Amino acid sequence: MSVRFTTKARGGVLALTVAAGLALGVAGCSGGGTEDEKPDSSASASQESGSRPSAQEGTDEPLAELRGEDGLVLQITSATRDSGGFVTVSGELKNDGDEPVRVSVRTAGDETEIIRHGSSLGGATLVDSASKKRYYVLRDTDGRPLTTTSIPRIKAGASVPVFMQFPAPPTSTTEVTFQLPTFASAPIQISG
Repeated sequence: MSVRFTTKARGGVLALTVAAGLALGVAGCSGGGTEDEKPDSSASASQESGSRPSAQEGTDEPLAELRGEDGLVLQITSATRDSGGFVTVSGELKNDGDEPVRVSVRTAGDETEIIRHGSSLGGATLVDSASKKRYYVLRDTDGRPLTTTSIPRIKAGASVPVFMQFPAPPTSTTEVTFQLPTFASAPIQISG
């Protein structure tokens, strides 16, 4: 790793930390309401809901549930088309097993460029059967996949949020098949 990359990375982390601190400060100062307001009750309701997706993710029912190895389950909660020309697939990766487990390195796929950046969900694809096209996970200018990376060991019963970004299929395409190595495939609906 070069000194230049390390310096850039530290600067980015510092900028992100400062921005997050400022955002929290502004949010804390902008309160001023009474205790009877709805935001307080919705905050407690979201804590009680457990592993269900939030209202921002669309629905309480996942778009798809894919079973993987070692008791892992991927629940896809949204697949949203953005005006920027990409689709973001979001969800949760849950360990339904009795033991802590790591996500298989095979989920990163077999492309050398993605593998060299460590563990990720870079092997995910969207298949548009009608157009006979396969869409691979997008990458940044350094070749890193635009997905959740460095997923920690998942304790039994725990889950972690995940995302993957793909080039958007034509707007006429609303259903694609989601594929991720070591997991079952499933059709999902694209919204937006």
